[in-house]
Amino acid sequence: MSVNARSLWKLVGLAGVVGVAATGALTVRAERKRQAYTPDEVRAQLHTRYAQAAADAEQRPRVDLAPVRRSLRDRLRRR
Repeated sequence: MSVNARSLWKLVGLAGVVGVAATGALTVRAERKRQAYTPDEVRAQLHTRYAQAAADAEQRPRVDLAPVRRSLRDRLRRR
């Protein structure tokens, strides 16, 4: 069985259509899942994530920043 150029382009086009349809289906599924939360559930989840991030930030070591010398351009501009 030989595949000529026309058949090849038809297959490529069909694969593109299938890909777009699959992406749309996944997007709709994710949107449905997202809309299933009530505003209170979303708020509670955000508060939980924030508390967790704040706790993680407190455990990290603090890094002191060294002063950076201004660029020549900034030094000349301020004269």
